[in-house]
Amino acid sequence: MQPEAISIQEKLNNALSTIFSQKIEVVGAGRTDTGVHALQMFAHFDIESDMKDDIAFKLNSILPDDIVIYEVFLVDNSTHARFDAVSRTYQYKIWLGRNPFLLDFSWQIHTLKPDVLKMNEAAKLLLEYEDFQCFSKVKTNVYTFNCTIFQAFWEQNGNELVFTISANRFLRNMVRAIVGTLIAVGFGKISTEDFRKIIESKNRSNAGLSVPAKGLYLINIKY
Repeated sequence: MQPEAISIQEKLNNALSTIFSQKIEVVGAGRTDTGVHALQMFAHFDIESDMKDDIAFKLNSILPDDIVIYEVFLVDNSTHARFDAVSRTYQYKIWLGRNPFLLDFSWQIHTLKPDVLKMNEAAKLLLEYEDFQCFSKVKTNVYTFNCTIFQAFWEQNGNELVFTISANRFLRNMVRAIVGTLIAVGFGKISTEDFRKIIESKNRSNAGLSVPAKGLYLINIKY
């Protein structure tokens, strides 16, 4: 929920409250920055009355076109959309060149072409560490900067360059900062060894820029 902006959570709360004629507040699996896309997201809500039929259909008839509900199902009372998740997977999409149809769905690099091989060499180092304070926003209330990264790699298909990363949890702005730093490796601004030193420094000012939110996609959550 945002005090001065419309949010997905707000729209879901209002739609569910309308359908069930009672105040309902959803709990999402996580939150994303403005402009980030989610191909998959889970949320749970508690309700005292019986579930109604065709809730997904009714929700989609109320919600705006850029929010789609695929399924609504019963879970155990102890199930928590956020805390029960064991892994999340993000992708970051870069378009090498200009494509007006992808302006809101990718970060477009018009001139330089990064070295994907070097970026993959640096990305492998992420699996050797747990503390990623260097990629976290400075002002954030977390009890630990430790994350377990399961995979991190780049793939190129024509003009599209995609970074995939999975972990048990992510810090605020973490993926966008990692991508910005790996791109610096790809452009030859820093070396793979420099990338290792940045991780070990635990200092956000040593890492690269935070790339635009529009290229980031939450694609999978596992429970």
